Amino acid sequence: MDLTDTPFSDFLGFELMLPEQDRELLSGVRSFMTRQIEPIINDYWTRAEFPHEIIKPMAELGIAGLSYDGPGCPNRGGLVNGMVAMEMGRIDPSIGTFMGVHGGLAMGSIDLCGSAEQKERWLPAMARMELIGAFGLTEPEVGSAIAGGLATTARRDGDDWILDGEKKWIGNAAFADLVIIWARDEADEQVKGFVVEKGTEGMTFTKQEDKIALRVVQNAEIHLSGVRVPEANRLQDANSFADTARVLRVTRMDVAWQATGCARGAFEHALQYTTNRQQFGKSIGSFQLVQDLLVRMLSNVTSSIAMNVRASQLQDAGVLKDEHASLCKVHSTVTMRETVGWAREVLGGNGILLEHHVGRFVADAEAIYSYEGTREINTLIVGRAITGEGAFV
Repeated sequence: MDLTDTPFSDFLGFELMLPEQDRELLSGVRSFMTRQIEPIINDYWTRAEFPHEIIKPMAELGIAGLSYDGPGCPNRGGLVNGMVAMEMGRIDPSIGTFMGVHGGLAMGSIDLCGSAEQKERWLPAMARMELIGAFGLTEPEVGSAIAGGLATTARRDGDDWILDGEKKWIGNAAFADLVIIWARDEADEQVKGFVVEKGTEGMTFTKQEDKIALRVVQNAEIHLSGVRVPEANRLQDANSFADTARVLRVTRMDVAWQATGCARGAFEHALQYTTNRQQFGKSIGSFQLVQDLLVRMLSNVTSSIAMNVRASQLQDAGVLKDEHASLCKVHSTVTMRETVGWAREVLGGNGILLEHHVGRFVADAEAIYSYEGTREINTLIVGRAITGEGAFV
């Protein structure tokens, strides 16, 4: 084992825990992100557009639905899946989020909640990225309280279901082929999942504009008015919000890894800057206060990786609990926010220029900090687990 074989920001060599096959996969993702994403991403971020030309080469990496074992899925496990998510977030959190929505939330809903026939029908094409997925849970008036306050309704009508309602902040929705819509069944008040295909009558989209974070991600509001969905498109094993939560438990780990990648990317750019920036006749990397900030950033990144590695091992062993994923999400996002702020501080005024990348990480961190459960909500999940007392309103 040689730590020189891992990137300097993997200070304790966690990557070396992966088997050789998984390390090769990670290396391929690193090369793709560095060569094909980093040179173009600032331009797309500025224009708030998505680089659709990357989908085909990204599909060739074989990382969509990486941890799932359904038909056509790679079934490579949670640990390598998490490290891939970190690797993507390390170069650009928007592209990492795109894959998290498609390969995590959308494919995960079908893999975890779909019937055998539904998995065969959709997962192979999604794994090949011939069909792109979105995940419609959050609503305009309901975010953190979604478990008990879902307003979108589903009504059985013969062999079909009629969906009515609105969704907001739905990543990939502006161009997705399949949208997982979560709605409350009027008959039994239970939350159920539906796969709504692009072009279905009554489902319209309004792209959300003027975002200051994750600008490359194409979020949209979804309007559902008398949308008719066949029973064959209802996820057969999604019968309550507990089933929705099964998906979120896994993908919340993805977000913890994405946050760690965001922090790691900001740290790397800040460290590189300190070797080139000259002040008072020497590189600023030789200054004590700058080194202090760099070590704080590295400590945050390293502690987050360590926590996420252990939780991903629990995931692979089939014993990951909600509170485990929530603790990782809390820690990784809080330390991410600290780290990107310190990175911008190291760069001074140059930290707000896109050409130095750090400003993009600072902005994107604000979205990652909030989605997949706010710090407060995830704190209460962990708090309930350790005290036995639920503090939710």
